[in-house]
Amino acid sequence: MLAAERQAAILDRLDRQSAVRVSDLALNLRVSEMTVRRDIDSLEARGALVRVHGGAVRSGSLSSVEPGFEANRTRSSEAKQRIAQTAVSLLAPGMTVSVTGGTTTYALAPLLSTVPGLTVITNSMPLANELHRLHAAAPHGSAPEVLLAGGQLTPSQALVGPLATRTISSLRADLCFMGAHGVDAAAGITTPNLAEAETNTAFAGNCGRLVLLADATKIGVVSLARVAPLDAAAALVTDRSPGAEYSALTRILTDPVSDPHLEERP
Repeated sequence: MLAAERQAAILDRLDRQSAVRVSDLALNLRVSEMTVRRDIDSLEARGALVRVHGGAVRSGSLSSVEPGFEANRTRSSEAKQRIAQTAVSLLAPGMTVSVTGGTTTYALAPLLSTVPGLTVITNSMPLANELHRLHAAAPHGSAPEVLLAGGQLTPSQALVGPLATRTISSLRADLCFMGAHGVDAAAGITTPNLAEAETNTAFAGNCGRLVLLADATKIGVVSLARVAPLDAAAALVTDRSPGAEYSALTRILTDPVSDPHLEERP
């Protein structure tokens, strides 16, 4: 198991419980306790957790910490696949769809090619690379046309900043799939990266419908910079129904076989 996968597993465990023990992690991950301690030290250096005697605890809401793409990619992977399956059902052939950076939106990559004639606007390097790879493997298939924004690369491998924001602001999408570090009924859609917040605000303002993709670990999290209020979204696609305060603001989609048509907001 790679270090990034072990560290993602440790963070996934902390998503479900307030503390972890080195001995338990070593047993579950089938590595030495020394290896687990090194992983915990690495995660603490990034601000993702706090090392304590014998283990580690959560570091809070992580409002200003931006985990790397590889560290997040394997976290809640099954939930992200379910979210992607539901999200792609909202697309129709020939649409222009914008997709923000992140590991939840990255899960869309193999599914976007199943919808004919898509044009994809994105600032996600991993998503663009994966769509290019799929196109090269099946050049006569239905791989989408990809428009990639320029800009400064974040730890989550998204291109942000003035150049990315200007590019996104000049392009109009029928629908935007947006990932988020935090989704909160009061605080709205948030991210720890100030430049990414500005670029994602441009995504939200240049689409016919905004659809949030967020697994249950992102619900209730408030990060440093606000992207948009929650009611800017037409729907929230998640793996577990959140509280009633969310359903009052936006439609919740949790089932991969849900009605693929978005309800019009009054």
